[in-house]
Amino acid sequence: MEKLMRLISMAPLLLLLCLPCAFAGHDYNQALSKSILFFEAQRSGYLPHNQRVTWRANSGLNDGKASGVDLVGGYYDAGDNVKFGLPMAFTITMMSWSIMEYGKQMGANGELGHAMEAVKWGTDYLIKAHPEPYVLYGEVGDGNTDHYCWQRPEDMTTDRHAYKIDPSNPGSDLAGETAAAMAAASIVFRRSNPAYSSELLRHAYQLFEFADKYRGKYDSSITVAQKYYRSVSGYNDELLWAAAWLYQASNNEYYLNYLGRNGDSMGGTGWAMTEFGWDVKYAGVQTLVAKFLMQGKAGLHEPVFERYHQKAEFFMCSLIGKSGRNIQKTPGGLIFRQRWNNMQFVTSASFLATVYSDYLTSSRGSLKCAAGNVAPSELLSFAKSQVDYILGDNPRATSYMVGYGNNYPRQVHHRGSSIVSIKVDTKFIACRQGYATWYSRKASDPNVLTGAVVGGPDAYDNFADERDNYEQTEPATYNNAPLLGILARLGGGHGGYNQLLPAVVPAPNPVVAKPKPAPKPKLTPTPASSSPITIEQKMTSSWNDKGKTYYRYSTIVTNKSYKTLKDLKLSISKLYGPLWGLAKSGNSYGFPTWLNSLPAGKSLEFVYIHSTSPADVSVSSYNLA
Repeated sequence: MEKLMRLISMAPLLLLLCLPCAFAGHDYNQALSKSILFFEAQRSGYLPHNQRVTWRANSGLNDGKASGVDLVGGYYDAGDNVKFGLPMAFTITMMSWSIMEYGKQMGANGELGHAMEAVKWGTDYLIKAHPEPYVLYGEVGDGNTDHYCWQRPEDMTTDRHAYKIDPSNPGSDLAGETAAAMAAASIVFRRSNPAYSSELLRHAYQLFEFADKYRGKYDSSITVAQKYYRSVSGYNDELLWAAAWLYQASNNEYYLNYLGRNGDSMGGTGWAMTEFGWDVKYAGVQTLVAKFLMQGKAGLHEPVFERYHQKAEFFMCSLIGKSGRNIQKTPGGLIFRQRWNNMQFVTSASFLATVYSDYLTSSRGSLKCAAGNVAPSELLSFAKSQVDYILGDNPRATSYMVGYGNNYPRQVHHRGSSIVSIKVDTKFIACRQGYATWYSRKASDPNVLTGAVVGGPDAYDNFADERDNYEQTEPATYNNAPLLGILARLGGGHGGYNQLLPAVVPAPNPVVAKPKPAPKPKLTPTPASSSPITIEQKMTSSWNDKGKTYYRYSTIVTNKSYKTLKDLKLSISKLYGPLWGLAKSGNSYGFPTWLNSLPAGKSLEFVYIHSTSPADVSVSSYNLA
């Protein structure tokens, strides 16, 4: 996880006020499957026999050994080989919340089992990291030494020191988030694995007590984390967050009372938020407490819970532009919070909007904003617009989920995916050798990091697909975790049930292999009299800025022959704006860098924006092989 250590110089493309376009529907179920698969690429430890990301192998097998504790397993947080406890726990909390709300939809898609396995891979590690009631290991590896090297996890020679918190070196934020993760996960496994669920809840109780009794910021104890995951918001939000999840998991009134007694003093009722993520949890707390209020569980704490509720509604209104202080968006309509890994805020906020929409629908309520009452469906539409942007409905027509669609990042800032698999080439890759040979290589990653959601575009929808552009091309587990729930909801619908009833996650059904479809008939050769290459253009969006109308054109080039198309050269004239999806060479355009040829019957798409009628596009030359 590379932080803000340098500035990226990029020439911005002038895409003035390009509003989100109405595109063909996305395959949310496919995107869900891919987004879950990403977590298998992030696994540390001994990989299981059913590992589906086959270019990965065992790694970090001595983690914790020097400290006399088994810390093998867990997840690497992003494109590095460090195990950071705070973002890992938040990832597990959000995956669990996704399953708790939308497990039925995941089950219908055949992905519930995979999602639960992803949670358990994380909680198995968290159990190991909590060997005593008041001891929690919060990091394995050191970001400084790790970032000095560019190595596959299977080769890493960097320091694997384990860092812990205890009563003398407290970390209420880390212990609180880990308690929340354990509590949320206990709900996931309550029906399918009750013994494991009880074990998780026991750890959650102990961790909350530890966090509340021995107060302090974890990065004051684990100082090596400060450069990478500094706890800016402090620990009060995590204490409230953990209490909310423990009440959700146990129905123990102690935790409800904790929320009621401490809501004002700890900021739960005071902070009006416009962000939600691994550091700042207030908006998540406010959303959960608003749910408890809608469920009629507030009791004597109703006045305090109503104040939580008001702040939750402020957050939701800010997302849809109907608050007194709204979130910033790019011209293309994406939430924009910061230049480095902005997508983490997009997925987390969109998840809150999704569940809150369903809570309101279940309570037959509406969202009360400064601009007036808003139907719950508007929140869900907003969340859908953010997901659609991620999947390709944006000015660049780029999918920011690796492996989804045709135009996605090919040079991801990720050690494992950017270096040849150890299963292909077992030769050891040394620390600095990786930078010289693989990091600086201007070519597509040898291993596709399927499902990874990268950091995403800047404030003007610009994006540079370059491995050293870590602000935009590095993925993270906490980008994906909230997305699981939104994709399941969009792919499976509401289901007609009351989202305010107690959550029951069904036991996952075994995945049954689908019968193979009948083979498709072979392509009929194109008659000699017709062109083997067709070009179709259509306008997909238009908008007005300062009296000038701009148009977005999509152009589809199709190989109609029965041979492979190679060495394609296109001539494009009367083009007066930016173009994406082709590589320019001299006065002509050819295949993009990630494409060498176009098989028979296949198509490629490129897009451009300018303020006049379509450009003239024609074929200059090509070869059929």
